[in-house]
Amino acid sequence: MGKSVAYKSPGRKEQIVEVATRLFHEKGFHATSMRHLAEQLGLEAASLYNHIAGKDELLQQICFGMATHYNAHMEQLENEAIRPVQRLEKLVRFHIAMMLSHFEEVYVTNREWKHLKEPLLGNFLQQRKAYEKRFAALIQQAIDAGEVKPLHPYAAVLTILSAVRGIEFWQRNPRNISAQQLEDDMVCILLDGLKNKL
Repeated sequence: MGKSVAYKSPGRKEQIVEVATRLFHEKGFHATSMRHLAEQLGLEAASLYNHIAGKDELLQQICFGMATHYNAHMEQLENEAIRPVQRLEKLVRFHIAMMLSHFEEVYVTNREWKHLKEPLLGNFLQQRKAYEKRFAALIQQAIDAGEVKPLHPYAAVLTILSAVRGIEFWQRNPRNISAQQLEDDMVCILLDGLKNKL
């Protein structure tokens, strides 16, 4: 009975996921052991199993938690009654903000997803591919509206996502530029390259 109550404790479970995210970021999924995790939490390794099934469950929660967050934001944007280029700018700012404020979660999701086990791995890859298609569709809408140059939407998606992931370098050494200026300047650089000059 005590095991069931411990497992349902949201505070402890969230704390475990938070520490696991940091360790997966610092060490990588494979190099992080349940013993490492328990030490960081001040617990016995065996007692962790009262809260989680194992490392695989933690990676699943991180990756799919991020996927849910991104998909929910995308859906909100798709239903917002604004110009396509404004929708695109909001999406780019969202991606930048996630790299700035949820860096470890995004990093782990981007780098460690390959350690998910089937059928979760296939599900995650399917969600990622579907998200990229929705991103490309927003760019196509801006092209159709004459607000963005007639380029291949997928090339634009790859360029934007690659540039945003480059914030990892700033996270390692955040000097000479504030987070806000970084966001504003990146949006300016990325979107000015796409926009039609009207």
